[in-house]
Amino acid sequence: MGKRLLPVILDGYKPLREIVFESMRDAILSGVLEPGERLMEIQLAEEMGVSRTPVREAIRKLELENFVVMIPRKGAYVAGVSSKDVADVFEIRSALEGLAAGLAAERITEDELEQMERVLFYRANAEGEMDLDQIVKSDTDFHALVYSASRNERLIQILANLREQIQRFRATSLAVPGRNKLALEEHRMIVEALRKHDSEEAQSLAMAHIVTAENVMFDVLSIKTEPDKVDK
Repeated sequence: MGKRLLPVILDGYKPLREIVFESMRDAILSGVLEPGERLMEIQLAEEMGVSRTPVREAIRKLELENFVVMIPRKGAYVAGVSSKDVADVFEIRSALEGLAAGLAAERITEDELEQMERVLFYRANAEGEMDLDQIVKSDTDFHALVYSASRNERLIQILANLREQIQRFRATSLAVPGRNKLALEEHRMIVEALRKHDSEEAQSLAMAHIVTAENVMFDVLSIKTEPDKVDK
């Protein structure tokens, strides 16, 4: 494992253990720390420029949030993603995203449609530059705009609670060659349905978009070792 994590930046409002936890969680979500990878306290502490104590505390908290698994006599490993994990999250996400898009078609404003167009523009540029970080950010921003346009605060909160699990899958699926280009076209079709205020079409397109993303994740899993196959 090479040096990949950046030194942490101290924040006067947050304890060091929280900053280290967020840094490690972001590294897992972005794929810098990969599923099945062993977490070595000493090396991680050196990379982030901290002592082992906050790293150890962060690993414990990551285990509680299912980002890390502890294997007896072996240590801590980044938790993998199983087919069941993917199926469960995408099953929920398809229904919720479809609902959000359907409601958004009824309630979206011209200003929000313009914001979506800007996000798609930035995403297209990122695709040309092969900037995965910007692609993931643009994808996240687009979906957040759809949620917001639904005007259903409970729905928005439920989707926010799924954010970290969604984000982990998002980074993985968008790294697959060709997926971003297709996803961008799917987003454009959703915007057109929203612009027409066609609730049924928007819901159908949003659900189909999530199903396609789920299929991509299953393709990724088929060529990777699943988490429950980490040596024990």
